[in-house]
Amino acid sequence: MNVAAIEKESFSKAQLAGLILIAYFFSLLVRMIWVYQMGGADEYYWNGQLMINTNDGYYFASGAQKALYGMHEFNPRVPELYKTATIALAVFVTKYLGFSLDTVILYMPAIISSLVVIPIVLIGRLYGATLSGFCAALLGSVAWSYYNRTMVGYFDTDMFSAMAPMFILYFLMATIRKETFTNAFLAALSIAVYRFLYDQGLSLVYAMGLLYMVYMVVFHRHEKFTYHSIILIAIALMPLLWWIKLPLLAVAHFVFKNERIGLRFLVIAAGVAVLTFLVTGNGFSIIWAKLSGYLSRGTEESGLHFFQVSQTVREAGRIPFEMMANRISGSVLGVLVSLAGYLVLVYKRREFILALPLIGIGVFSLWGGLRFTVYAVPIAAISAVYLFTLLAAYITNRYARGGVVAALTAAMLYPNIVHIIEYQVPTVFFKQEVAVLDRLKQLGSNKDYVVTWWDYGYPIWYYAEKNTLIDGGKHSHDNFIVSEILTTSSQLEAARLSRIATETYVASGYRIVADTLFKNRQPGPLDVADYLEQLRYGDAELPAKRHDVYFYLPLRMLDIFPTVKIFSNLDLKTGEAGPRPFFYTTQAFKNEGTEVRLGNGISLLKQEGALQIGQQKVAIRNFFQTQYDREGKLHVNQQLLDARSPISVIFMASYNRFLVLDESLLNSTYVQLFVFENYDKSLFEPVTMDPMAKVYRLKI
Repeated sequence: MNVAAIEKESFSKAQLAGLILIAYFFSLLVRMIWVYQMGGADEYYWNGQLMINTNDGYYFASGAQKALYGMHEFNPRVPELYKTATIALAVFVTKYLGFSLDTVILYMPAIISSLVVIPIVLIGRLYGATLSGFCAALLGSVAWSYYNRTMVGYFDTDMFSAMAPMFILYFLMATIRKETFTNAFLAALSIAVYRFLYDQGLSLVYAMGLLYMVYMVVFHRHEKFTYHSIILIAIALMPLLWWIKLPLLAVAHFVFKNERIGLRFLVIAAGVAVLTFLVTGNGFSIIWAKLSGYLSRGTEESGLHFFQVSQTVREAGRIPFEMMANRISGSVLGVLVSLAGYLVLVYKRREFILALPLIGIGVFSLWGGLRFTVYAVPIAAISAVYLFTLLAAYITNRYARGGVVAALTAAMLYPNIVHIIEYQVPTVFFKQEVAVLDRLKQLGSNKDYVVTWWDYGYPIWYYAEKNTLIDGGKHSHDNFIVSEILTTSSQLEAARLSRIATETYVASGYRIVADTLFKNRQPGPLDVADYLEQLRYGDAELPAKRHDVYFYLPLRMLDIFPTVKIFSNLDLKTGEAGPRPFFYTTQAFKNEGTEVRLGNGISLLKQEGALQIGQQKVAIRNFFQTQYDREGKLHVNQQLLDARSPISVIFMASYNRFLVLDESLLNSTYVQLFVFENYDKSLFEPVTMDPMAKVYRLKI
């Protein structure tokens, strides 16, 4: 059944532009809900502006700082201006349009990502179904997963994640449907610039490009235009520098559209172009590497057996079908409608097979992780609305038919809008935490380093202009070192290892410290356990002090501290994990007479001085209470109850929080320095003792 025949619509270009604008501003206004919700809370503001809500945003924002203000000159990890369009656009808008960088990084995700409505509406128009495209644009622009990764404050390349592939899809489909040289060139151009917009999705574009080539050869192999377009797509996919690729595309476009060039010559030229792309682009390997990287689990198999970070990243783990469905279409019923609609769509319009990588990678999220759901959102919206349009075709009254499609689209929109209203995600840091980093910025110089977990690396760059050993993008083997520093019970080892790691990192030309220090994958690797033992108890020759080193220990690390411990709680020789330490923290407890219910089957039995953990009763070794007085001084009260027990309880009264932990974590660097402010004065100097985050300077 022909959708164009169903609608019988004829929209002018002005009307088309009007529908696109309506869809665009709808997308923007929905994203402003979060701004309205967060707007009344002073804790989310810094420098008079609402802060962003994704850690990775500070990576790109630091790159913008570097280009605009010359900051981060000693940080090799901060990206350059033309690393990605995310940085380049932020710099351009800040520099030439007069907005502050804080404002630009806040609103740019919503402004850019909402452009996804353009290709969605244009795809509908391509098949004479502009109104259906409009309805799909409303749904696809704000559906669950796409909204989460493109909302106001989510300053990341994800703003291009689904928008850019949809432009590519539109131009490829327009090339097939209209067979115009202009559309073929625009398709190739959109593929060529994709790496600059969103290089993480390169494997997806490779798949779309290869699928287009196969489609054209199968269904249009006798047409000269087929091979002209394949040449352009192959060039666009080649791993060439943009200033080489764009002129090459232009030359190829104008040369090969010459009608005097024969079919045989075009076939040969296309074959050479595709072969060149396959050899130089390594496309299949990139696609497989991307997929296998998210499927891999466990420790490293060669060399020292470091723990793989992908196991701790929630977005890279397996997800249930319901979560996949919710994130793609808002509900299980919605995604089933979308999948059915896509099958019908491919049956009716076979060129929609080009969208298979988008749908396929959305389904792959069941194994690869929830981040993959975002790619499927727009095509799922198109598919669902297409099915609605087909079902409504049996209604004879035009207005009733349109009303049914609108109502069904609204029903699909409803759970997504509900999610958006409820999704009140906070900013990355609170104002009080940023104030700590701002004070840190005034100390030392931008050559100095901060030891902390990788979650806080990028914000430390942006607000404190200090360097870190690990961050959101550099968190492989060096996670072991930072984990060891934060969780060891020897402050001497923590101090020595911090100094050695920092100076080794810089002196080695910013190589991975763990590989350099432990001679990983080299003849005669170090016995890491013996080396760390020497740092704890023996003599150690330290490198010359060329950089100040600070420890950044925030309150929020309590919630991820067991995860931090995982990375050093293993034998690097065998990859075998050590005994799992006990750690539990909660603010959701109930004080009920003789016991305090801490949740998860754990209760504090006051009169017995014991813990009920499931069916087991465990004596408490120490009970601590910490509390700040009005002057901000920390007071610690300790009661020794049973020296034979390995479990202690800490009540952090000022935070209204309980900690239940064993001796290994009780004596860890982080707990001693943050929770108790108990530090070796010969090794550490307190810089900021803020209840939200504490900073120490290394003295050795």
